[in-house]
Amino acid sequence: MLDKFRTAKQAELDMLAKMQVEGKKFAPYAGERASFADAIRRDESGLKVIAEYKRASPSKGDINLGLSAADVAKMYAAGGASAISVLTEEEYFKGNISYLDEIKDSGLPMLRKDFLTDLMQIEQTLATPASALLVIVRMFEDDGYLKEMIERTHAAGLDAVVEAFDDLDLKRAKQAGARIIQINNRDLDTLGIDMNRSIEFIKLKEDGEIWICASGISEPEDCAQMNELGYDTVLIGTSIMASPDPQAKLAALVAGGRS
Repeated sequence: MLDKFRTAKQAELDMLAKMQVEGKKFAPYAGERASFADAIRRDESGLKVIAEYKRASPSKGDINLGLSAADVAKMYAAGGASAISVLTEEEYFKGNISYLDEIKDSGLPMLRKDFLTDLMQIEQTLATPASALLVIVRMFEDDGYLKEMIERTHAAGLDAVVEAFDDLDLKRAKQAGARIIQINNRDLDTLGIDMNRSIEFIKLKEDGEIWICASGISEPEDCAQMNELGYDTVLIGTSIMASPDPQAKLAALVAGGRS
């Protein structure tokens, strides 16, 4: 699946390369950009929740396409989300980078969730109101380029959410300077879920790091477990988006993480 996602992004990379050759640059977003890291770091209230605007996925197909980005933004702000993850990949997740603009009125910091592999995509993200972008370790074969992607993201004033699937990914993330580490229980090569990843890997959390648990979280009890394990936050998409009442579902998950 990762190879398919990489192929799907090629047209965007070609467009960015053409812009670079022609000397064209993105105009940085001029508005306020709230700190993503500050919003998701756990505090005395317990676990935080990143709610995701997700219109489709390879494993679930279409998800509640009738909900607009603006509608979801209002629900998430009212439901107690600490931040919003916005899928911008178009082919497999029916996302669009324009959704970041549509969701910004929520006032919550946003993560651009996509399959990003090029430094130009940092500049592209800076032109949006996003506060963070996703860096998937396994998308980078070269450790030096992975490190540069993270460092350039930080230097640009954005937070890098560095995603790991296994112990090798986690080791590479730490060596590359990751400050925010996301453990994905779904292997994007196979689409299978293994919650033991989150249970085992959290033991390797170090002082100063912010840890996110992603995929497989669907009930308040799941949030309570991740809170007990010491995660700062959970990222939840499908179970909220597919709910008949996303705002109420989110509120219940938030309460679960603070129990």
